[in-house]
Amino acid sequence: MARVTVEDCILEIPNRFELVMLAAQRARQIGTGAALTVDRDNDKNPVVSLREIAEKTVQQDQLKEDLTASYQKVHLNDDDEPNLAELMDAEEKSLAERASLGMEGGMDSAGDDEDEEDGDDLEALAGIGDEDEE
Repeated sequence: MARVTVEDCILEIPNRFELVMLAAQRARQIGTGAALTVDRDNDKNPVVSLREIAEKTVQQDQLKEDLTASYQKVHLNDDDEPNLAELMDAEEKSLAERASLGMEGGMDSAGDDEDEEDGDDLEALAGIGDEDEE
């Protein structure tokens, strides 16, 4: 095939718009280093992509999927798992900020201020605080 024309490719992809979109997608792939399925013959990427389509050396279904994927954006669903590493980092930062502000205990899980009795109970369990009373 010395010269490729749209008429050569229309036999494979009847819709001209789809042909242009798929050929452009393939030309982008070639530009980023995809392996050629036909000889280049000193042709530019769009011409090579049209030649590949006309000679049926590329899979149209794969090109369509790649083209669709290139226009899609990633949206997180409620079903997606949260990034645990990010959650752990955020928790560590929060604890570090609280420690730097002197709020080591602050609030207990019920949301109430911790009583001194809770601290005394912990000291008693650890064996601390008995020395101060003597």
